[in-house]
Amino acid sequence: MTTHLPPLNLAIFGLGRWGTHLLRNFLRLPGANVVALVDPHPQRLWESRDRFQLHDTVTCYGTWQPAIAHPGLDAVVIATPAETHYPIIDAALGAGLHVLSEKPLTLESSTSAALCQLAQTQGRQLMVDHTYLFHAAVQQGQPLCSQIGTLRYGYAARTNLGPVRPDADVFWDLAIHDVSILNYWVGHMPTAVEAWGPVWLQSQPQDRFPFGLRDAGWLRLIYATEPGHPALEVVVQVSWANPDRQRRLALVGDRGTLVFDEGSPANPLTLYRGEFQTQALPFLPTAIEAENIAIAPTEPLQAMCQHFLDGVAANRPSPISSGAMATDLIKLMEAIATAADTGQRVEI
Repeated sequence: MTTHLPPLNLAIFGLGRWGTHLLRNFLRLPGANVVALVDPHPQRLWESRDRFQLHDTVTCYGTWQPAIAHPGLDAVVIATPAETHYPIIDAALGAGLHVLSEKPLTLESSTSAALCQLAQTQGRQLMVDHTYLFHAAVQQGQPLCSQIGTLRYGYAARTNLGPVRPDADVFWDLAIHDVSILNYWVGHMPTAVEAWGPVWLQSQPQDRFPFGLRDAGWLRLIYATEPGHPALEVVVQVSWANPDRQRRLALVGDRGTLVFDEGSPANPLTLYRGEFQTQALPFLPTAIEAENIAIAPTEPLQAMCQHFLDGVAANRPSPISSGAMATDLIKLMEAIATAADTGQRVEI
């Protein structure tokens, strides 16, 4: 006999652009029951109630502290500014609630690690919304990496004209997406990083950004490979000051190249096959072909939300985007910041 678990009672904390998307998706999933909304702006609360035709049983709160004590609450979904994540998540886990947080988990690896330990102690699930990891192209691309042979190098570009953030630079805002995808495809963290980039718009020093907020940046990520093979190096370019919109990432091997290109929504994942026929002049290319990989028409955010519900139901950490994975990623972002500030390669 199949046991049907009751829907998970959720509270959504933060109803900005991303919080509204999270609310929309959880309302569509039968395994979720949104019972509370939290936002300091009353207009957002009422607009959300009207837009989604929410019942009066959904309680609205102006602050997060009383929402954590909402009767029957099972889990909270955090879509508030990053600097508020630690105290909210700490309180929620302490109250015995499961937590799904918008990325980054926190702004310091030490506080993220503390939250992971608390989740483990409390026997609760802590997951982070790295939505790209649930994109069908990223999911289907990971096993295809083995088909391009020995990895030689990679490249990525993520550029657009805005939006410009006032609280984080382009590395934390944009590069974190490509880094998380690369780590997922390669299967591990890089061993060293180099980073550099200019500041044009916001040069005043800020906490964690002593030289201001970089508007464009370049990363070199160095990944260890199999013994006897050179390291895999990937160069990532990011900018919010470039009207040429790009969302493209590629890994190159000795037998082909795997490309994830959001600029081609009809065919976002392509496997280019080809290699040299001989290992001496004239190095003739052979077996050249391009295969557009069929992608399931699912919304990545909805897949992420369902993954969270499934993880809570099974009470097991996410194998894709757990708090521990997010903590390792924050350690890497801290190393990138140090490399950009000092101009030196940083070993991980």
